[in-house]
Amino acid sequence: MSEQQRPRRPVRIGALAAALTATLVLLCCTGGAGAFFLTELGGDAAEQFTPASMDCTGDFEVDVTGTMPRFAEYGERQLRNAAVIIKVGQEMAVPPRGWVVAVATAMQESRLLNLANSTVAESRDIPNEGVGADHDSVGLFQQRPSWGTIAQRMNPEYASRRFYEKLVDVDGWERLPLTVAAQRVQISAFPDAYAKHEELAARIVDALAGGAARSALIAGKEVCDAAASGEVAASGWTAPIPGGVGSGFRTASRPGHNGVDISAIKGTSIRVAATGRVLVSRCDPDWSGRISCDEDGWPGKGGCGWFIDVLHSQGVITRYCHLKDRPDAAVGDTVHAGDEIGKVGSSGNSSGPHLHFEVHVDGDRSSQGAIDPVPFMRSKGAPLKGVG
Repeated sequence: MSEQQRPRRPVRIGALAAALTATLVLLCCTGGAGAFFLTELGGDAAEQFTPASMDCTGDFEVDVTGTMPRFAEYGERQLRNAAVIIKVGQEMAVPPRGWVVAVATAMQESRLLNLANSTVAESRDIPNEGVGADHDSVGLFQQRPSWGTIAQRMNPEYASRRFYEKLVDVDGWERLPLTVAAQRVQISAFPDAYAKHEELAARIVDALAGGAARSALIAGKEVCDAAASGEVAASGWTAPIPGGVGSGFRTASRPGHNGVDISAIKGTSIRVAATGRVLVSRCDPDWSGRISCDEDGWPGKGGCGWFIDVLHSQGVITRYCHLKDRPDAAVGDTVHAGDEIGKVGSSGNSSGPHLHFEVHVDGDRSSQGAIDPVPFMRSKGAPLKGVG
């Protein structure tokens, strides 16, 4: 349900990243069978999961009449509606982030169906794909009379264009969390409902538009697979630091290493990889049970040092270890993609400054939920480079 009013709120933007050293070193941090060095999180090794991805082509062409990709969640006519939404965004020169926002919004409002309304008699005489009953709202975006005539609002091209017109009029919409940007346009009674669709919306945009959700707007151009240094991909993800991986996920020599190590100078800004809520923000005890994160660690000390876990949509959790000081965000805080959450340090089981970064799925913080961050982040357009 949508109205004309759009309240203005300040945009929250993280600080600029510090410089990164060019030389990668294989850092220590050998771990056991637990969830990396967290001595309080045990579990058996999880089966490695590689998310589906689509190459970022750079042309982002979408065919609204061709064969649609297959998704378990949506049928052909719904994906064709998504293709129309994307096509209109392209024609209006809206960046791919806007396409993701628009598709996610229509997923929430109508399940990507062009709906009539049981209380609006005229709407039922117009070709439709189902009948809703939300006030006097109709169409893909459930737009109300202030958005246009019934026939206009039930025209997918018109409805999409009106959505984009209002979206680009929102100050700093490109940097807002998806659910906030969508709510500024829709003024829904359920303002937090859009966030849960972001991951699937990005995959749909990738499948329909040549991997466009993997692009980031950098210096006025859409660049594939380059979201770092505070730049956020259309998918809503960014690399936590713009470095390369020096020690990988569960290698033969380190089978208990449930993340990757990224080398950086001490004090480098660490950015949260996607919008989410902080689950844990504290010092991890070492293997002797000591709380001693306000000092540099050493090999064999144990523990993740100062660390922070963040829960994202679809049950994805990211973890950031060995911070220099207490994390900048506390438990329960909402952090936005690209926000600074701490500085690179060497606390805990560490031989030198670096970020240990983990990705977990299914809301599982233990080692059973850990997956390889490298293919996961690549699929989001925020690759961790220089895998060693």
